Amino acid sequence: MNKKLLITGCAALLLLAGCKNKNDMDNPFFSEWNTPYNIPAFEKIKAEHYMPAFEEGMRRQKAEIDSIVNNQDEPTFANTVEALERSGALLNEVSSVFFNLYESNNSDELKKIAEKVSPMLSAHGDDIMLNDKLFARIKSVYEQRDKLGLNDEQLRLVEETYKSFVRNGANIPVEKQARFREINSFLSSLTLRFGDNVLKATNSSQLILTKDQVNGLCLTDGQLAAAKEAGDAADSTKGKYVFTLHMPSWEPFMQNCNNRELREEMWHKYADRCAPGTKYDNSVLIDSIVNLRLERAQILGFESHAAYTLDDCLAKTPQAVYKCLMDIWTPALKKAKEECAEYQKMLENDIPGAKLQPWDWRYYCEKLRTERYNLDDNQIRPYFSLENVKQGAFDVANKLYGITFRENKELPKYDPDAISYEVLEGDNVIAILYMDFHPRKSKRSGAWMTNFREQYVDAEGNNVIPIISMVCNFSKPTDGKPALLNFDESETLFHEFGHCLHSILSRCHYRSLSGTNVPRDFVELPSQVMENWCRHPQVMKEYARHYKTGEAIPDSLIAKIEAAATYGQGFINTELLAASLLDMDYHSITEPTKITLPDFEDKAMAKIGLIPEIISRYKSPYFQHIFSGGYSAGYYSYTWTAILDADAFEAFRESGDLYNPVLAKKFRNILSHGNTVEPMKLYIEFRGQEPTPKALMRNRGLIKKNIESPY
Repeated sequence: MNKKLLITGCAALLLLAGCKNKNDMDNPFFSEWNTPYNIPAFEKIKAEHYMPAFEEGMRRQKAEIDSIVNNQDEPTFANTVEALERSGALLNEVSSVFFNLYESNNSDELKKIAEKVSPMLSAHGDDIMLNDKLFARIKSVYEQRDKLGLNDEQLRLVEETYKSFVRNGANIPVEKQARFREINSFLSSLTLRFGDNVLKATNSSQLILTKDQVNGLCLTDGQLAAAKEAGDAADSTKGKYVFTLHMPSWEPFMQNCNNRELREEMWHKYADRCAPGTKYDNSVLIDSIVNLRLERAQILGFESHAAYTLDDCLAKTPQAVYKCLMDIWTPALKKAKEECAEYQKMLENDIPGAKLQPWDWRYYCEKLRTERYNLDDNQIRPYFSLENVKQGAFDVANKLYGITFRENKELPKYDPDAISYEVLEGDNVIAILYMDFHPRKSKRSGAWMTNFREQYVDAEGNNVIPIISMVCNFSKPTDGKPALLNFDESETLFHEFGHCLHSILSRCHYRSLSGTNVPRDFVELPSQVMENWCRHPQVMKEYARHYKTGEAIPDSLIAKIEAAATYGQGFINTELLAASLLDMDYHSITEPTKITLPDFEDKAMAKIGLIPEIISRYKSPYFQHIFSGGYSAGYYSYTWTAILDADAFEAFRESGDLYNPVLAKKFRNILSHGNTVEPMKLYIEFRGQEPTPKALMRNRGLIKKNIESPY
């Protein structure tokens, strides 16, 4: 971003930014960063700087909007649509820094700021989208768009801008606008509170055991070392073993702990987070969020929130989503029941008369996998050190797209744990990438990719490179060992790295169309397709090396991993699909509904026949994706896009070359175009046809590979 367009020196600050005192002039958001690549000067930014920067950013954008509206010239692409696109530079800058740190480096100060600024930002957005004079100018350009000699990307920007205004209320009657604004303000606050409750609940619950208590639990040396380190981090637990609800701690405990009572205790700590009656109860928030979303959708002329959301996605309708999910649900549930029967027998051998429960599933799943395939995480992890897996992802990107990654320790960092890279194509730096791998209390759980700055071309014609962050929660190195990943975590790294590539390789003119700014049910294609390289035997031989000896992963272990590839897919698919269907049920209601938990969720799961031994991947009270993370009526996209990624990777396999340069160039075309072209058109240009679920069903072992299937 060329900040010279915004401010030049203190005098300009006083005139343009409306600075009233020295503190304003010291605000790093109001001056040049003076950093490499205009990276935010993280070390200079303090909590006190955000609110003045937010307020000034909104003031500036309002002035820019007023300038567009009051322009006496006839509306044109340049003086209306493009001018709007380029407005709000400062606001976008401070928002990207603040909300990214809110997710990865939260604090009480940031939470207070978020509570204050979120409704302000909602109102500011509504002021733009409900500005009838501004919309009249945009509509004028939209209606004559085919006569303006626009190029394809300019035409796409006009269409997407017009659609965005309509979807955000520009056409609703004046008498309904006040309520529409009120709903948006409420939702901005409620979703923020939901995520904050989940973070607090996750951090406040842990299992603390003594040395005597952990003896004989069959936990691995790595797990015990990590738990001991977590215990020693606080005076109150020094010398004890602390197991947390973060996945690198919780899931291995559930897989390996042979004490059923402790597994049950740990399972309830995880599954009961934010449940009705608990300290961080999210049930009332869910009721409000669901009904407010319905009301807003109906003001906009849609039957349900799902209908509203999907109208702007590839799926288009709730019916199409339900059909896609249920087509896979039926064989997945069948396989899950078969798995359940096997684990029930194992449990009865250990505890006669016992009934399999959700807290038993992972334990017996891991036990049977070890017995059947002679494979467990202890064999896998030494070959999948974090450093090796990361380098493997870098190497795949290099072989496909010719880009390289160079660590630069001199770049500003938002946290000491973050590793900073320059991404190069030839000698040119085309992106900055941060990798932030390990848990901390200030970071929410899960893994995600985000931007501190998106790629675009500025008003002077200069390409502005993206600044990207990849955030994960992998176990830290312990006892002199590097961080060692299991295979699922390795796939997670490749997955999030695929999102990064979508932004790294973006070559768009307009920020709102670049990189990952594509429909929700297309955005997971670049990420999920990378998982296929992660798990391919040829690629594993290239990156999976023993952290001590450097020895490549042996063929015998690869064979075990391949043999076990479809093991447990009944559970994996049913818990994922159950969450997707639960999301759709919440957001497909067409009448105001009192959402009472756990009744609503129990009925939704009973309707699809989910067996009681499995729960939805996310129970409602901590389902952040849909209640605070932007995936409402969109969690299905992981399955929808899996159909695309399986079909896409099959093209490489069919060619006989995993790095086929012709196919790589075609797939890069998808990544580089962002949302400048209708996504399915890009996919068909790559593949030659629309995808079918057949490859996905084969890959997941839900249909046999040697018979024809209707899928």
